[in-house]
Amino acid sequence: MGFLRSARGFLWLVIAAGCGGGAGAPAETGGPSPSNSTSSSGGSTASSSGVSAAGIPAADGSTTATADAAISAPSDASSDGSQVGPPASAGVHAVGNQLYDGTIAIRLLGVNRSGTEFECIQGDGIFDGPSDQTSISAILTWNVNAVRIPLNEDCWLAINPPTTKASMYSGSTYQQAISSFVTLLLQNGIYPILDLHWSAPGTTAATQEYPMPDMDHSVTFWQQVAAAYASQPKVIFELFNEPYPDHNMDATSAWTCWQQGGACTNLVVASADGGVPVTYQVAGMQTLVSAVRGAGANNLILLGGLEYSNDLTQWLTYEPTDPAGNLAAAWHVYDINECNTTACYTSQGGPVAAKVPIVATEIGAAESDNCTGEGATFITGIMDWLDAPGQGVAAQSYLAWAWNTDVKPSLISNYNGTPVCYGSTYETHLQSFSP
Repeated sequence: MGFLRSARGFLWLVIAAGCGGGAGAPAETGGPSPSNSTSSSGGSTASSSGVSAAGIPAADGSTTATADAAISAPSDASSDGSQVGPPASAGVHAVGNQLYDGTIAIRLLGVNRSGTEFECIQGDGIFDGPSDQTSISAILTWNVNAVRIPLNEDCWLAINPPTTKASMYSGSTYQQAISSFVTLLLQNGIYPILDLHWSAPGTTAATQEYPMPDMDHSVTFWQQVAAAYASQPKVIFELFNEPYPDHNMDATSAWTCWQQGGACTNLVVASADGGVPVTYQVAGMQTLVSAVRGAGANNLILLGGLEYSNDLTQWLTYEPTDPAGNLAAAWHVYDINECNTTACYTSQGGPVAAKVPIVATEIGAAESDNCTGEGATFITGIMDWLDAPGQGVAAQSYLAWAWNTDVKPSLISNYNGTPVCYGSTYETHLQSFSP
């Protein structure tokens, strides 16, 4: 399944697969990705792991630690949001399979704030809904300490505007708006996650998700973003939203493309009619990691695996080399993904979480289910697993999709923070932690 954004809101579409049996990508939002194509999941329905919300382990894996260890906020953001000290150890960084902020073990628990990936390129503005202090104060009532901000490659770089209105919101205007929002989040003790969400090669406008980042623009994008935030080590970078190379298959060729890039074959851009083959030079994850580090930024980097970031099976094998040693795995888990059961979380996520931190930057339930008990049951299941992965693995991090009223699935009915559907379950779960 995927989404198409229209003047009347969002329409669910069943998007047919290209080769390999996988479904297409969300056409215009970042929400639930389609079910995957070939990896084994261990079943088709999610179940709770049985860990109660009140007994969520802390970041060190204990069940009796104070909530401060389980959900910590940036502690040294100055009044203007600036940070001091570029070494990775000065901000958010990975130590083994745990995240630290300085010397304090942390977990990231938060929400996605969609809009900055599509509003600009559509000529409608920059944010979808408010981005002021009042709106952030509402987010804080849910006990959130992380917000993911999806970005648009073309809007940042001021290229390929499809309309005159789109160009009005691009370049320095877009960059300054993002910077102001990041500063406000830091001032409120919230870790910002900057995510390259929409991109496109050549002169094609970035109006949807592409299978992989492109050499034409994505490297320059990350060089600029990294340079802009290198002095703010509490800002986190997710280098690419939901890779789906090689017809969305879990194959050696797909993982090689993911890591190395180049002239990858079988690239298909998802569309309502089943997909459009494209050819372009791909920027692999190693290239993007090197671009960030070459810009002088040691910020934590998150890398999502294949099949719309749901497949982590070969993540450790193809993990890029990082001179800063500051990588973590991004993971997207929806009820319509292939890996959507506790058994699959353990078989696929477990080995990764034993080695590096996992930040599930998108979790949620499909619109058809999210206002029923099924949606609440599903999201509880993935939260319970990430709270207690087992085998002595520390509790991991997660952010739900989405803190928006017109992007589906929605957590809220208004920007005062009134929960809707499984948003109520998510709010209650986060609030079980002490502030």
